[in-house]
Amino acid sequence: MGNVQPTIVPYEEFDVTADIKAIRKACKGTDEDAIIQILANRSAAQRLEIKQAYFEKYDDELEEVLKKELTGSFENAIIAMLDPPHIYFAKELRKAMKGAGTDEAVLVEILCTASNQDILNYKEAYVQVHERDLEADLEDDTSGDVRNLLMSLLQASRDEGYEVDEGLAEMDATSLFEAGEGQFGTDESTFSHILTHRNYLQLQATFKAYESLSGTDILDSIAAEAGGTLKDCYVTLVRCAKNPQLYFARRLNAAMKGAGTDEDTLIRIIVGRSEVDLETVKDFYLEKYDVTLKDALDADCGGDFKRLLIEILH
Repeated sequence: MGNVQPTIVPYEEFDVTADIKAIRKACKGTDEDAIIQILANRSAAQRLEIKQAYFEKYDDELEEVLKKELTGSFENAIIAMLDPPHIYFAKELRKAMKGAGTDEAVLVEILCTASNQDILNYKEAYVQVHERDLEADLEDDTSGDVRNLLMSLLQASRDEGYEVDEGLAEMDATSLFEAGEGQFGTDESTFSHILTHRNYLQLQATFKAYESLSGTDILDSIAAEAGGTLKDCYVTLVRCAKNPQLYFARRLNAAMKGAGTDEDTLIRIIVGRSEVDLETVKDFYLEKYDVTLKDALDADCGGDFKRLLIEILH
């Protein structure tokens, strides 16, 4: 969507041999700063090279070596950085479904913000890492309208063009209105189909038409009509269609609000978006909350974990 900027780009003077030596030395004396400086300033592809070269030279899995040395959220973030993004997200999806209870918020955050290509990559990585089928697991693990919506997203059939058809926007707005507040009960399949198939600019036109038609912002209608995880899905899809980077800024803020800090969400977004649009997410964070993301993290996190995240922000 438009002009978005990452915070991490490939390191120009990349020297994999020097990096693995420095990491080896850092692990011997647990020099966290050295580890942060290297990994937070290399792209995912470069980190992968480091991982492979490390194994070839020392016959040790870098991941295992670091797991022995590091702990807590700092360890989790570093390990996340050693996977290519699609593999990391496939692991997060599995983690959200494993065991008792499903972390639906994670499924929503990952799947409702993904492009068609992301979805295809996650499906492939999921089989590769877990020898399981993402669609089958999701089907077993969710139910009702939420399941239908997530399954629809897994088809990766959203139009990703930039054409806006005003006539279609009017028609869709009318369908949404009639499916929602226009009558008793909400017709979820209409909402789901439109939100998972139209391109983002088309959806923006639809939301405008919806507001003229109903006198209500689409998000207010959703809040009144839907509940639980389904509402979260709709809100995420709407916010992403309007401005994905602002959606991620909100998620980061929510992860730091209140008593505890949701470190896993901080890792998913800061590591996961670092080579996509994190620089732009930072801009929207400042605009919305009147505090820089760096200062927010500084106040909310501690130790090596904080230093790593702030280094990734550049």
